[in-house]
Amino acid sequence: MDETTTQHATPHTVVDSRGSSCPGPITDLTLAYRRSKVGDIIELWATDPGVRPDLQAWARKTGNKVVSVDDEDGKIVAVLEIVKR
Repeated sequence: MDETTTQHATPHTVVDSRGSSCPGPITDLTLAYRRSKVGDIIELWATDPGVRPDLQAWARKTGNKVVSVDDEDGKIVAVLEIVKR
């Protein structure tokens, strides 16, 4: 997992899980979530197509919000808003 925080009005963490297969991307997301605060944005990059349904299940389980899931430049880019800790 490679993680960087960029400068935005809202804390924004990028989690790079490209090349990792299930359950890697969700594990990486969970680690970033544990360090987050309500209002933070986590952007997850993945290449495993199984991440799409896993993200929805993770959001339901944790009570957080999937803002978007898009294909960009050969990777899946998911944006999640932390609304519950």
